[in-house]
Amino acid sequence: MTRSDYIDKLLTGLLTPASWLYGFAVYLRNKMFDKHLIRQVVFDIPVICVGNLTVGGTGKTPHVEYLLNNLASRYNIGVLSRGYRRKTKGYVLANAKSTPDTIGDEPCLFYQKFSRIVKVAVCENRVEGVKRLLQDFPDINLVILDDAYQHRYIKPKVSILLTDFYHPIANDHLLPLGTLREGIRGVNRADFVIVTKCNEEMKPIDYRLLVKGMDLMSYQTPYFSRYVYRDIKPVFPDDAPYRASLEELKEEDAALLITGIANPRQFVRHFKGYPFLKRIAHYPDHHDFSRKDIEEISKRFDKLAGMHKIIVTTEKDAMRLLSNPYYPQHLKPLTFMLPIEVRMLPGPSGDDLIGAVEKAINEKENPLNAIYDA
Repeated sequence: MTRSDYIDKLLTGLLTPASWLYGFAVYLRNKMFDKHLIRQVVFDIPVICVGNLTVGGTGKTPHVEYLLNNLASRYNIGVLSRGYRRKTKGYVLANAKSTPDTIGDEPCLFYQKFSRIVKVAVCENRVEGVKRLLQDFPDINLVILDDAYQHRYIKPKVSILLTDFYHPIANDHLLPLGTLREGIRGVNRADFVIVTKCNEEMKPIDYRLLVKGMDLMSYQTPYFSRYVYRDIKPVFPDDAPYRASLEELKEEDAALLITGIANPRQFVRHFKGYPFLKRIAHYPDHHDFSRKDIEEISKRFDKLAGMHKIIVTTEKDAMRLLSNPYYPQHLKPLTFMLPIEVRMLPGPSGDDLIGAVEKAINEKENPLNAIYDA
């Protein structure tokens, strides 16, 4: 047995009991909700919950954007997030002066893209947050809860669960041994299950195997999605004298890739087909870039060998760099973000997720399910 194998075995032995205790606590909590021992609120307007069973990395943000892109023309939508790692508390409505420190990076991204047609707010208490949104904007007739699958104090009209194609939940373990926030039985609460980050060349047998592995109930509909990357855009448009394109970079050029997301696999893989030199600076998810971090990025970029050099980051990380007071002026014209879009694949259930979601939204609530109201 190698030293690495020994350490892995030791950690597994230490973390397994903690994982069991955590799983038992989560099981009891879910049972209390299922038996209506903990109050759930049902609002008069439909609520869509988007979330996952694991800790980050399944693509919640681009899938919320997919819903907004396809539903905002027919509904007055309010988006509510927790505002992870923000430095404020309570209910905060996004505005033009909002930063990741005040509302979080993901809500900042939602506001930047959809502020003209969607209301964005954050609140750690989701019930209070929805109530405040409806008080501020009575014309809202649809609320989307971002990353709220385990926040069961609101009973959603539609639950959408995301799972990563490259990280099957059936092969995972509960925290802290694995990345599961709750046991895989939690899948049963979902109306729709989306396998994200799929390969475009998937064959019918691949779909069937994935569906079989998820062991879904008859009332649950599986969908499959992939990422499509667009042309890079300047993070600091006021400081960018020209537009750049990855296709224009040659072998003698270089790019420093900055990621601070849970799973950068897809982002990094996108650059493999390009001939220019790539170097990666990876940071933890939702990383708050310090002065030291920015100095290290600047040094790495200066040492990078290339005739033409640029920095490329994710859209979420761009929100943090954009508001970072330490980011050097000379790097701003050379810093770009890689926009991402979700495309649904023609799986066994087809690719019309939006049509299925709208149908579910408009279905009348079963009176037996509407135990509590707002």
